[in-house]
Amino acid sequence: MKKVGIIGGSGFIGSYITKQFLKNGYEVKVSATDISREDKYEHLMALNNAENLYISELNVENKTVLNDFVKDCDILIHSGTPFQLNVEDPQRDLFDPTIKGTENFLEVINKTPGIEKVVLIASIAAWNTNFPLPAAGKSDTETFDESDTRFFSEQNHPYAQAKYLAQQVVEKFVKNNPQLSFEITTVSPVMVMGKSLSNREDSTSTGVQFLIKNMIAPDDFFQTLYDNDVAFTVVDVADVASATYKAATTNGLHGKDYLLTSETYKVSDIHEMLNHHEPKNKPQIVYKNNKAKTDLGAQFRPVKETLNNY
Repeated sequence: MKKVGIIGGSGFIGSYITKQFLKNGYEVKVSATDISREDKYEHLMALNNAENLYISELNVENKTVLNDFVKDCDILIHSGTPFQLNVEDPQRDLFDPTIKGTENFLEVINKTPGIEKVVLIASIAAWNTNFPLPAAGKSDTETFDESDTRFFSEQNHPYAQAKYLAQQVVEKFVKNNPQLSFEITTVSPVMVMGKSLSNREDSTSTGVQFLIKNMIAPDDFFQTLYDNDVAFTVVDVADVASATYKAATTNGLHGKDYLLTSETYKVSDIHEMLNHHEPKNKPQIVYKNNKAKTDLGAQFRPVKETLNNY
């Protein structure tokens, strides 16, 4: 039985990835930042094949502990960077765990024998820090795919900047280490929505859905979304997990970075669908998923189905 280590495997996306690997007969080791907080991962214990699940405490900024986590894994999934919109200290809360955590992870796995495949969960922000708004030079209806130039601005949210800079670390590592004994693949989902597997109330993804469902604006960012009826591109959390599994179990994808994306709707229509009403407008295709469909055999369900599951 092969073993997969999933950093962040109890989070919103990570839980679905954990479920996917357990279903397919893997031993699964999931990281927890605080193993005493059973509420963070107890929902995983109810999954099928949970007897093959192990929870291990991990701080990605501690290379010694990180080394212990990865050393007996055949496959590694890094889904452990924080998705936070409200932060007191961007350096401490976002840049350090995201960028330094990625640097530490790559340094440790480069010295660890036996690893066959590594998949990093990045973000659309690694392609466009201005998301959900278009990258500079594009209109909000122009399409974007992996052939487009990545866009970065220091004026954008610290979360987006951190995800962009972390992916630059990955690309530099791949370029500087041409003789790696394992493959590294990245997947970059757009706004991930859907039903959470846990009852936790601290998930940013489910929190965003709650705010849009109820048109609550806790800050200027959300008020701007509503005032301008900004268009959001959405992808289902289960589809992200499925694509991640395929990226981890398919050979020949070294150095690739795949956009995981479905349809684009105005935030007003996302509000309607979260309340189980019909959207007023038809979906647009802005961020394209052809590459993921072709290379990974990935499928992406309609956004209406995703939001009706919330």
